[in-house]
Amino acid sequence: MGSEYLPLLMFPCMLITIFAGYPVAFSLMGIAFLFGIVGFEGGIFPMLIRRVYNMAENYVLAAVPLFVFMGTLLERSGIAQKLFNAISIWTGRLRGGLAMATVIMCTIIAACTGIIGASEVMVGVMAIPAMLKRDYRHSLICGTICAGGSLGTLIPPSVVTVVYGPAAGLSVGRLLIASILPGLLLSSLYLIYGIRSYLSPTLAPPVPFEELKMPLKEKISTTTTALLPPLFLIFAVMGSIIFGLAAPTEAAALGAFGALILTAIYGHLTLTSLKETVIQTLKITSMMMLILTGGYMFSGVFLGMGGGEVTEKILMGLPFGRGGILIIFLFIAFISGFFLDWASILLVFIPIFSPIIVKLGFDSIWFGILFIMMIQTSYLTPPLAPAIFYLKSIVPPEVTMREMFHGVIPYVILQLIGIILVAVIPQIALWLPSKVIGW
Repeated sequence: MGSEYLPLLMFPCMLITIFAGYPVAFSLMGIAFLFGIVGFEGGIFPMLIRRVYNMAENYVLAAVPLFVFMGTLLERSGIAQKLFNAISIWTGRLRGGLAMATVIMCTIIAACTGIIGASEVMVGVMAIPAMLKRDYRHSLICGTICAGGSLGTLIPPSVVTVVYGPAAGLSVGRLLIASILPGLLLSSLYLIYGIRSYLSPTLAPPVPFEELKMPLKEKISTTTTALLPPLFLIFAVMGSIIFGLAAPTEAAALGAFGALILTAIYGHLTLTSLKETVIQTLKITSMMMLILTGGYMFSGVFLGMGGGEVTEKILMGLPFGRGGILIIFLFIAFISGFFLDWASILLVFIPIFSPIIVKLGFDSIWFGILFIMMIQTSYLTPPLAPAIFYLKSIVPPEVTMREMFHGVIPYVILQLIGIILVAVIPQIALWLPSKVIGW
């Protein structure tokens, strides 16, 4: 192998260190440092320092801790319980109605929090006992909650999208707006899948009529009271971006402030809860930023040693055409999700893929949405499958890991169907940004 192919060895070395049990962030940093010494000798030190400094001064990334704070605080706000009760009033009498309520609630919570996992735990604590009480099949319970929780990867204000923008050199605002319709598409596919309950009556029985009996006026009042606070928060974040009132970072600050207001209104804002929220935000943000630092160092060394040009040369020489190369990129993201967390996938591959995507003539925003949707599948696919391990912490002992893994399979297929639809019909992702912002 010639020296020009040396950067390609960084990827197998990365996998070896991760499988050996080393933390992802330190694996990326260590490989970047060792290969950097070979490629740049003494020049590696100022290069890595410059990469870290460029990341640290990126104004857009300031939105990350703000969104994390917002989502973490909302976990303690009590908003989830009111939402679940209100939605269940309307859907509970349907077969699979509680599962549908779970998906709808996860969609709304995802649009409020911006972080992965927050909605899953919030919804799971309430939905699991309700569905178990109605003898819902365990696999359906697990699959619905895991898939619903994964919507936070795509539906804005997604932290994944906020990180993707700077890594690909794209507008975070456009990416956030472009992800709205694909996110709603996936949510709709999950709801349509609920029809399966009518084909298998024992899968998800309806709630008895007597338990949901309520005057129409009271139903409307309960629903309005439960929906207005989260809609206020969604408007504070996404509305300010869509109408050009705030940049993503400023919108994140508005969202964090709005979460404080809602938590205070619900009576859950105490010094103890605020302290716990700040500490949790610090832990999550520090972990993410450490991985981001390792990813920036890794991609900097790889590209600096000519890895991007070598990769482009190899790919352009393949007999697959531009569509085939696009599929390869998405397949790499899908397979990587079996072993790597979303931040590592994004920061290692996007700096390499993005220039090639532009040269192939694809729309960068469209590809970004496809890539983020593919990252979302990694939230459900074993052996990493963070959604399943989040859920395991809150399910009762009678729900087995086998049932969890079996339950997520249909939703992984639904996610892949959603990706195919967005790939075939790019306007699902591009129509809204073109109308709101223009090109």
